[in-house]
Amino acid sequence: MLQNLPGFLIAAVALTASPGPNTLSLAAAGAAFGVRGGAVYMVGLTSGMLVVMALVASGVTAMVLAVPGARALIGLGAAVYFVWLAWRIATAPPIGEASRQRRRPGFAAGVLQSLVNPKAYAAMAALFSGFVLVAGRIAVDNGVKLGVLMGVLAVVNVAWLAGGAALTRCFGDPRLSRIINITFALLLLASVALALTL
Repeated sequence: MLQNLPGFLIAAVALTASPGPNTLSLAAAGAAFGVRGGAVYMVGLTSGMLVVMALVASGVTAMVLAVPGARALIGLGAAVYFVWLAWRIATAPPIGEASRQRRRPGFAAGVLQSLVNPKAYAAMAALFSGFVLVAGRIAVDNGVKLGVLMGVLAVVNVAWLAGGAALTRCFGDPRLSRIINITFALLLLASVALALTL
């Protein structure tokens, strides 16, 4: 039991902590709105990943993607959402102004971000299908994987949010804050383009 846990943990950290739409949007939220301003978004992002895991583990994702035209339609919807999100990040005011203007992303935006993130589905499919932690008991195996992944995601998400906020605090100049926000927005779009090619 749990003999494959070390390999699963290594793969989980590698897949969830690497730059992608979720992690970059979280760092961008931290850079634009600070840790407190991005905390609700982070909780939404993590909650959305719980839904993604459930969809992948249950086979619902595979069934939906098997419908003709579904993959293209979902990809288009995701692309539109990510362009909108990148625009919000790029045009977000520096942290001090952001707290006054209250344009920070909320819980629902975080959930939606995870649900439309193609990298999230690819990573979870690899983790759920590539490892067996509890042999012969699929429900228990999926439950253990889900619990471990939620723990890894909690640590990873806090690190990306705090890292983004720390980066902005290093630069008190509003002009540099704008450059950081635009850079995160462009990296987000690039990571989405890369994830859609998977």
